[in-house]
Amino acid sequence: MSSLRFGQHLIRTSVVFLKTELSFALVNRKPVVPGHVLVCPLRVVERFGDLRPEEVSDLFSTTQRVARLVETHFAATSLTICVQDGPEAGQTVRHVHVHVLPRRKGDFERNDSVYDELQKHDAEDEDASKWRSPEEMDQEAAELRDRLERL
Repeated sequence: MSSLRFGQHLIRTSVVFLKTELSFALVNRKPVVPGHVLVCPLRVVERFGDLRPEEVSDLFSTTQRVARLVETHFAATSLTICVQDGPEAGQTVRHVHVHVLPRRKGDFERNDSVYDELQKHDAEDEDASKWRSPEEMDQEAAELRDRLERL
């Protein structure tokens, strides 16, 4: 398989660093902080409440594993883990996904500014020149896959 569906987008599997029976984790094309990744159910489901119980369980156990990975790999001291569930909550991709952001002291002047950045970080009308190159994304995914194998 060379691509997966992420809501209205097709993503290359080379940016996926973990896949389970029901979920996958991928690097972000425009991370809010270095190491900002996403965890999604394999089945395209727009809203959190529409996930099956087994998908919720797998999604969150996968998120927990990914959180440990990025906190270690990116030398973070904390994590922001969140779900934007619906357009009014800032969801821009119509597919449930969990944001995992490694955090460090002082990474934002006002700590809650991370949520402002999340709200606008992936807007469809945003300048695509700010996105990372496919090569950068592939490299980060490869590093995370390698680190995961060693944990």
